[in-house]
Amino acid sequence: MAPSDVITWLLDTDPALRWQVERDLLDASPEQWQATRARISQEGYGAALLAHQDPATGLWAGGAFFPAGFLEDPASKELPGQPWTATTWSLTTLREWGMDAAPLIARDTAAKLAEHARWEFDDSLPYWGGEVDVCINAMTLSNGLWLGADVEPLVDWFCEHRMDEGGWNCEWEHGSRRASFHSTLNALRALHEHERLTGGTDAAREVQRAGEEYLLQRNLTRRLSTGEIVGPWVDHFLYPPRHIYTALRALDHFREADRRDSRMQEAVQMVRDAQQTDGTWLQQHVLPGQVWFEIDVRVGEPSPWLTMQALRVLRWWNRE
Repeated sequence: MAPSDVITWLLDTDPALRWQVERDLLDASPEQWQATRARISQEGYGAALLAHQDPATGLWAGGAFFPAGFLEDPASKELPGQPWTATTWSLTTLREWGMDAAPLIARDTAAKLAEHARWEFDDSLPYWGGEVDVCINAMTLSNGLWLGADVEPLVDWFCEHRMDEGGWNCEWEHGSRRASFHSTLNALRALHEHERLTGGTDAAREVQRAGEEYLLQRNLTRRLSTGEIVGPWVDHFLYPPRHIYTALRALDHFREADRRDSRMQEAVQMVRDAQQTDGTWLQQHVLPGQVWFEIDVRVGEPSPWLTMQALRVLRWWNRE
């Protein structure tokens, strides 16, 4: 396609994507993009994912992080990746699409999950209290805020579990004392959501700034110790990203926080370099595992989701 056709191509998509194009790329009126966003629960991907929720328990696939029985099934050990169908992943997907929480609130989802959901790591842990994994707790904090659950203790948990370097690591329980790009970005996204919705706390703002500085000291891309690119995943953009760090996803966080810094230049250049001559960005990686249905394209094909995200990041970065 010609570069001038990219916006037209992006508008011919599901409401979960289209409303973001209208708001972030076209500066459409709030009335227009809000009307499109309201359609997420009624048609397309959003309606399809909502249809998989158990109305009695509020769960998806019968489990909190994994489908019911998955960890006990010997065959699961032979499968590539992990399933992405259980409750935490499904809620996170709907929230990140921007769906209004009202349909889930009407279903009393938060209360049902408090009653019926338990973490596979330790089934004595209540769902909204989180568990030990940074990325899981980040999703739980954001999802709980969205649905009106009491998740404020998780904010304190993030303050208490920050590494000395300023970031977080899901492997802390196994003795790691080094922060992780992946875990840190997921924690930052949740803490930013807490600040946006509640005003935050002094302690939470402090650790959030420290976590952002951890990434910025590394130019969002490199090891501080050696200066080497931290991993091949940094510029292998993918949708859905699940828990995976990329330069694009990190930049999108800083766009949402509206914090520009010259140390982001290399990450921005990675995004620019990945643009194709037709103005699109390709799907570069897909995480294996069971899904309810496919959302984006196969590896090597132009991705509407990545194209929208990249264009809005560059638009933010290039503004005067």
